[in-house]
Amino acid sequence: MSLWTRISDALSALSQGESLTQVFDRLRTPPEKSVAFAIAVIALGAKMAKADGQVTRDEVTAFREVFQIARDDEAGAARVFDMARTDVAGYEEYARSIQQMFSDDPTTLCDLMEGLFHIAMADGFYHPGENEFLSEVSRIFGQNEQQFMALRARFVPDAPTDPYTVLGVQADMTMPEIRKVWRQLVRETHPDAMIARGVPEEAIRLAEKRMIDINRAWDEINGARI
Repeated sequence: MSLWTRISDALSALSQGESLTQVFDRLRTPPEKSVAFAIAVIALGAKMAKADGQVTRDEVTAFREVFQIARDDEAGAARVFDMARTDVAGYEEYARSIQQMFSDDPTTLCDLMEGLFHIAMADGFYHPGENEFLSEVSRIFGQNEQQFMALRARFVPDAPTDPYTVLGVQADMTMPEIRKVWRQLVRETHPDAMIARGVPEEAIRLAEKRMIDINRAWDEINGARI
């Protein structure tokens, strides 16, 4: 059974008056969490698309890159997107439901934020409305300002890109302290660790960029301190 078939099954209750937030409440345990993750990225992505006032072809392409949507599954993906875009519920309500679902797994919330940043940057422009949206979602997810800035530094071309920001560490930390953070990030980003957490394949593909970014940041810091 494909991911999108499972998503269609999960959304079948919507025709009986259930809301998307109620769907999130039902999908709290593996393997259903992978379905919830996909719905969450698309639903929040749809809400974010309204933040800059338009949905571009590039953003639609970004959805395809994240989820590699097969032609037979396009209707299901479009249904989730349109449903979220027209839902009267605000994005904050979606974000709170998702945060509660993954409250014991903050790394998955980071994976989800990466998917949203990927979509936000698909058209090559980081709109102020998108920044406000992502900043608030990050706050609802329980991330601090340093974590948000680290994500932004990796995805937004004109954002501060010093390696300390990328790793989410302070420049006055010792090398052993920075190494500990770097190793923890590498462990969390390893595909085996992500699979063990029940993270869907889509998030694992996005994490490939994260691994490159954090290793490059570590190499830059390490090289500068030798």
